[in-house]
Amino acid sequence: MLNLTDEQINAALSYIETHRQEVEAEYQLVLKEAEELRQYYEEQNRELVEKMAKMPPPPGREAAWKKLQAQKARLRAQLEPQT
Repeated sequence: MLNLTDEQINAALSYIETHRQEVEAEYQLVLKEAEELRQYYEEQNRELVEKMAKMPPPPGREAAWKKLQAQKARLRAQLEPQT
């Protein structure tokens, strides 16, 4: 995806290995900030998402809508922790 040469990839991996603690610390910071942003936007958009979820399917697309809802239900079931 980045179109890097083998030499560039090896240089990046070498840098990461040499600076493992700093790279890990930065990565943890990025993860924390991403989670904070996710939570912020989830809260900001909660009402809109709930409103959209209650909307009926567009006219003429009922079959596709039903199929999509079934697919979402299967995905949710897969993501639920197994008891």
